[in-house]
Amino acid sequence: MPAHPLWRPFAADSNAARQSQRVAFRQTEPGSPQAYDPRWGESFACVRNLVADALGADRTIQHVGSTAVPGMVAKPVIDVDLLVPDVLDEQAWLPKLEAVGFRLIFRDVIAGDAHRQLTLGDPNTNLHVWRPDAVEPQRHRLFVEWLRAHSDDRQAYADAKAKAMRAGAGVRYNDAKAAVVYDIYERAFAAEPSHAHDPHPRP
Repeated sequence: MPAHPLWRPFAADSNAARQSQRVAFRQTEPGSPQAYDPRWGESFACVRNLVADALGADRTIQHVGSTAVPGMVAKPVIDVDLLVPDVLDEQAWLPKLEAVGFRLIFRDVIAGDAHRQLTLGDPNTNLHVWRPDAVEPQRHRLFVEWLRAHSDDRQAYADAKAKAMRAGAGVRYNDAKAAVVYDIYERAFAAEPSHAHDPHPRP
C-alpha cells in the first residue's frame, strides 16, 4: 500500500524507549497542560532570537508543537526545531548554545535521523536539533498546520492530553497520547493532495 513519505509506523512506547539516551535533565519541569496563551508566540520569538544570535541569522528555527497552535491546550513549554548542517558535529553549534543557557539532555536517533534535544529554563523550551533533510521536523510542520486548520482534531488532541495526565506516573505522557497523534497524522496524510496515502491503521 502506498504511504505518505512522512509516514512512520505506530510506536506505542517510543518515549519510554528513548530514555536510555538521556544525558541530563531539564532546568524547568514542563508542568500541566493549560489553555492556549498568546504570550507563547512572544516566548518563541525570544528563543528564536537567542538561537540566531548564538549561531547566526541564517539558521532555520521553527516554532512547532502545541504552543504553536492558537487555541490548543498545551504544556507551557515552547517546542522549537533547529536545523544545522551536521548534527553530529556538536562542536560547531553546541558550545555556542550552552553559552546562552541551553542544556543538552538527549542524544538519540528518530526516524533514522540524528537528533539532539536541548532545554532552556526561561522561557521553558525544548530545542530539537536536526539536519536540514530530516523527516521529523517536516512531520512537525505538517502536524501544526493540520491542527491550526481543524478544530475537531484540536479537541481530540486536547482530550488525549487530559486522558494522558490521568494515566498517572506509570505511563509516560507522550506515549499515553501517541495513538491519537498517529490517527491525526493519518487524516493529515490522507488529505494531502500531493502524495498518495492508503490507510495504515494502528495494530
